[in-house]
Amino acid sequence: MECQYPLMPGSATMPVATNTSHDVVYQLSGVSKTYARNAVHALEDINLTLGKGSFSSIIGSSGCGKSTLLKIMAGLIPPSRGRVVLQGRPVTGSRRDIGMMFQQATLFPWRTTIENIVLPIEIRDGKAAALAAHEPARALLELVGLKGFDKAYPSELSGGMAQRAAICRMLITEPAVLLLDEPFSALDELTRDFMNMELQRICTSRNATAFLVTHSIPEAVILSDVVYVMKPRPGRIAEEVVIDLPRPRTLDMITTPKFGALVEHIRGRLDKETFI
Repeated sequence: MECQYPLMPGSATMPVATNTSHDVVYQLSGVSKTYARNAVHALEDINLTLGKGSFSSIIGSSGCGKSTLLKIMAGLIPPSRGRVVLQGRPVTGSRRDIGMMFQQATLFPWRTTIENIVLPIEIRDGKAAALAAHEPARALLELVGLKGFDKAYPSELSGGMAQRAAICRMLITEPAVLLLDEPFSALDELTRDFMNMELQRICTSRNATAFLVTHSIPEAVILSDVVYVMKPRPGRIAEEVVIDLPRPRTLDMITTPKFGALVEHIRGRLDKETFI
């Protein structure tokens, strides 16, 4: 896969980034989706390649097919055409090696934090397996800064703390890819910025492969190696924008000219595609 940068001021060439075959984790080839009931053509010819340890985002207007794409990637719905492959195996349904995180933490209020985290294991493998997973769950709680909150109930957690617990629940099955559906959109701006930096730290520490759906251009730029810009009706990839910023990313980068140029380029492309 080739991904192109927007030309930056003073650039003589347009650099490219490539994934080699040995580090490819997730690949979509020619994926299209038409809903038979109402003949809505949601997606057309989507091609994506996610390398090991990469962080990618997709951005576009409401109704452009982002949610449909994420559901296909999660194995929740099948594509009408095309091929979806994770770690060399076709995705034909939900799988243990796919982790997903939603806009809300969706923790069960009658379960403690650690009981919520091990719930995916309990559902798939039973209560004994879930109990055995308590120790790795506590290690994840320490990773996200929630050490000592294993016996707390959701009502005792702030919004940011609940989302951290949801990150632990996503990671407990050691998934090969993390699918993130605007996980921090319900949080206030300061907490959201902090959680984005925490997400970067967690993904880096685990060399995780992540794919984020977002409506926020700055969020996509600060987190991603590649931002996919979508155009609607049907949803297609309009451009792949490589984010050539050093890691680890910091919030101070938001004020730099290079960050601003990337944001403006993506915003201009969205405007060109008549996005709202």
